Amino acid sequence: MHIIKLNAINSTNHYLKELSSKQLVENFTIVVAKEQYAGKGQMGTTWVSDGGKNLTFSILIKDLILEIQDLFTLNATISIAICHLLKKHSIPNVRIKWPNDIMSGSKKIGGILIENTVKTNGEFFSIIGIGLNVNQTHFDDLPRASSLALVTNRIFDTDELLISLCNEIKRGVLVMHQDVNLVWKNYHTLMFRIDLPSVFQDLGGNKFMGIIKEVTHEGKLKVLLEDVTFREFGIKEVTLLY
Repeated sequence: MHIIKLNAINSTNHYLKELSSKQLVENFTIVVAKEQYAGKGQMGTTWVSDGGKNLTFSILIKDLILEIQDLFTLNATISIAICHLLKKHSIPNVRIKWPNDIMSGSKKIGGILIENTVKTNGEFFSIIGIGLNVNQTHFDDLPRASSLALVTNRIFDTDELLISLCNEIKRGVLVMHQDVNLVWKNYHTLMFRIDLPSVFQDLGGNKFMGIIKEVTHEGKLKVLLEDVTFREFGIKEVTLLY
């Protein structure tokens, strides 16, 4: 794998996208920055990180064997890869909170942003942005944020984590191409608050009870409501309150 290391950049996703538009970029090329001053989260939110203490990087994945409508399977694959790595480092109670958060218990320790580009010939490639809180120990005004250092009382080598995580991602993509059903089985096993009564809030600010049953291959959250009916929610259409 080819790794491009930067000190500071507006966004590793943006840098890698621009690079891909100008030249041929090797599959699984990684752009990692010590600091991002315009790091992006899902749907335009920002990712806040102390420079040099965490992992903020993007990885290019090409030659995907997926239908366009099933692209959320890649999100599931990346989430599982991160969880597998964290479990190897004894991070407690690792879970995936739909649609793109990585949790340790009730604390967020990582996030994913995937940007897909479709070419005129129908081919597409994906740039996966990953933020992982590693050695940061203070999160002002972010009471639900934590880090690997905080949950384990250990300091981690970010370079070693980067290589290990990218190898997990490569293995995960191989599994995705071989057995999509296994990906979804593993994803639902790791889901945060699946099959547990939870409180949600919709776009209108209305709160309601429900039970997460699954995430569809299109990436929608399927919730069992109190009237014993099911409803599917798209990204940002509902918030899980916990």
